[in-house]
Amino acid sequence: MMQLYATVNSFQNPRTSIRMTLRSTMDSNHRTQNRRELNVGDKTIESSVLGLYAMNGGGGPNSYAQNSSYQRGVVDVAKPILEEEIATKLDLKRLSANNTKPFQIADFGCSTGHNSFPAMQIITEAVERKFQAEGLTSQIPDFHVLFNDQVMNDFNTLFQSLPTQRNYHAAGVPGPFHGRLLPKASLDFAYSSCALNWLSEVPKAVTDSTSPAWNKGKVHYTGARQEVFEAYSNHYANDIESFIEARAEELVNGGLMALLVPAVPAFKNVETSYTTPTEMDLIGSCLTDMAKKGLFSKEKVDSFNFPLYFTIPEELKAIIQRSHSFTIERMEILNNPGKRTLPTADARATYLRAVFEGLLINHFGSEVMDELFNRYTKKLAASQSFLDPDNEKSIIIFVLLKRKS
Repeated sequence: MMQLYATVNSFQNPRTSIRMTLRSTMDSNHRTQNRRELNVGDKTIESSVLGLYAMNGGGGPNSYAQNSSYQRGVVDVAKPILEEEIATKLDLKRLSANNTKPFQIADFGCSTGHNSFPAMQIITEAVERKFQAEGLTSQIPDFHVLFNDQVMNDFNTLFQSLPTQRNYHAAGVPGPFHGRLLPKASLDFAYSSCALNWLSEVPKAVTDSTSPAWNKGKVHYTGARQEVFEAYSNHYANDIESFIEARAEELVNGGLMALLVPAVPAFKNVETSYTTPTEMDLIGSCLTDMAKKGLFSKEKVDSFNFPLYFTIPEELKAIIQRSHSFTIERMEILNNPGKRTLPTADARATYLRAVFEGLLINHFGSEVMDELFNRYTKKLAASQSFLDPDNEKSIIIFVLLKRKS
């Protein structure tokens, strides 16, 4: 039986620690047999109380590792941009002043590593080429990559899957990335892909029956009242500001941060196109149908909301510009080729199951997951719109930031 112990220390409150015990591999086939508890001080509580969840672990048919070709497309389309920006924006004068120090990179939101590993290879090789182009081959530093994700992430699978032929040392940093995780001025390059659409938590107002933003009968802000949308939007802005300021503390002066942020266009035709939020709304309709069938209460659906927000380019730019710690070196919209890797209703449903199942299990239980995603698959198959990748209008915003001196 595989067992992993991880102790997570809070940087903001060093006296608080979480001790996590994981037995067996965390995939959807074994979730009910896993013991997932957190020891906080003298108290032991279940992970679901804290709302901790992660992508499906392991390598099974519903795992993130087997169902993340959509996210891999983001890495592929960003590769030439990352290489170009490192070649032109990385400040070697700052690095060469202390060439005995490892070049430290962090991936915030790495999951089980399937798409993180190629991204880290792209970055480290681009940095090596930069040194070589400047005639500093003898000063190429060692590379140290820090893989970060939620406490409940399957780090066992990540480390078991590390490429044997890699040019970096690796370590794991479990914990939420909206706050400080690393020592001051310890990072040279920060990276995050397909992670900054996740909120730190569901906005409290949308689950409060006394609030104008109560999102009764829905599971997301898509098609909801303006008060619900504003609760999500304001929470997202606060989260991104917290993320940026935390990374400002951790990055060295002149350090770079590359962000690949899931987003939606400012305008789209809702009759002929869809985005990821539309798909979450469809999951919500399946949950409502199941509540009507008596599989769980209607109140159970009313109390559930997806903790995700999909920004638009102008909104994200405005949030970043409020920070006085970074300059925006490059910002552009990318079209993810990964959407063409999900040609069938089954493939698209399994991709979302790998992403959302842990979150849904925490609220509705594991017993109803098969029926939920069977219903979802049938609804996808009944709509030709969802099966045409040209109708998928979600976008990726590439942002390169540079830490001000």
